[in-house]
Amino acid sequence: MTRTDVPEAPPAAPPTLREKAARHALLPLRIFLGVTFVYAGLDKLTDPAFLSATGNGSIGELMHGVRDTSAVPALVDLALLSPVGFAVLLAIGEIAVGLGVLAGLLTRLAAAGGALISLSLWLTVSWQVSPYYYGNDLAYLMAWLPLVLAGAPDYSLDSLIRARRSERSERSAP
Repeated sequence: MTRTDVPEAPPAAPPTLREKAARHALLPLRIFLGVTFVYAGLDKLTDPAFLSATGNGSIGELMHGVRDTSAVPALVDLALLSPVGFAVLLAIGEIAVGLGVLAGLLTRLAAAGGALISLSLWLTVSWQVSPYYYGNDLAYLMAWLPLVLAGAPDYSLDSLIRARRSERSERSAP
């Protein structure tokens, strides 16, 4: 049997509206989390009161205030070794996570970073919130998990890179 004897596959049916919606379902979540984390990071970096070890509205005051009610006081103690350094690292981490998710670059890794930040904040800053569903850090943690699991299948640099790799491998195949 020669290559020309192989029957061609029938053309694929165009995707239905439901299939299109399912394929793009994570896009609103990516946009919301990305914008929110970039904004949160920039807000921290541009707030001189927050970027202080002491004083009203400072990271130091916040950390001292939650230390005894957090689930993991050792994390707070670690942050208190250098509160301003911790605040800057947190802000830079939030910006990196937000930009990564918005661009869809290393999306699963960026989402894991967002989940880790949210988990850390839940176990320290918002742990004492009662009932638990009033605290937003747990909700953010849960919102990151679909992106950790699925990544960014569409409208992302990750999908563009995958497509180019696929094209290259198809061209190099015998």
